[in-house]
Amino acid sequence: MAAVVVQRGHHALRLLVLGDSLSFFGPSGPLPADHPRLWHNICASALGGSAELAAGFGWTARDAWWALTGDPRIWSLLPRTDVLVFAVGSMDTLPSPLPTYLREGLRYVRPDWLRRWVRARYQDVQPRLAPYTRASLPPALTARYLRDMLQSVRNLQYTMPAVGIVPSVHRAPTYACAHQGHAAAVAAVRGWAAGAGVPLLDLPAVIGEHVRSGAGNPDGMHWGWEGHELVGEAMASLISSVALSRSEE
Repeated sequence: MAAVVVQRGHHALRLLVLGDSLSFFGPSGPLPADHPRLWHNICASALGGSAELAAGFGWTARDAWWALTGDPRIWSLLPRTDVLVFAVGSMDTLPSPLPTYLREGLRYVRPDWLRRWVRARYQDVQPRLAPYTRASLPPALTARYLRDMLQSVRNLQYTMPAVGIVPSVHRAPTYACAHQGHAAAVAAVRGWAAGAGVPLLDLPAVIGEHVRSGAGNPDGMHWGWEGHELVGEAMASLISSVALSRSEE
């Protein structure tokens, strides 16, 4: 994809991406946020701009909300942001045998040997129970946190355009390839986006074949370099169309 320089005023476009591990995992594991082959950096480069990433392992829309409202670094980036990218919602759809507060609490178990034992037992049972459990975050809450994030930004008088994503797909053995919460999450995210006027990148359409064919990360969830290129270029096209439509208003 040829670079398309999109400017806001007198500077190149600046993106702020609220994401999850899909934004910083490559074909063999996690990478620094500024790695040039990650999708958000490919996107920014295609637009002749730059990207800042706020993301974490397993982040749901709720985690992004906590970051947006509680991380001073994000507050400092907002005044310089031209496009806000809500790249969360995919991890919300994963089946979870334990409630979030218990699952996340495993890291605090002490002593160390007990934590390792408990974590190993959970990893053993997760694939067996995944087909029968609910999503990590109910779809209504995913939509609510997306709504609240956008509204909080607007309440601060920031008017930059926002884009989002349709939750991704997976074939992860750690979840027994189960994804029974995906359809409801997609419907909830699309409903929020339609009401809020937020364009969405359809990740399943862009990345689905890459993931299902086994071309991505061996974990069956994260993407290979080809996948990052597909998403980066598709997001750049979406953002370019949004920026151009804004400039014509």
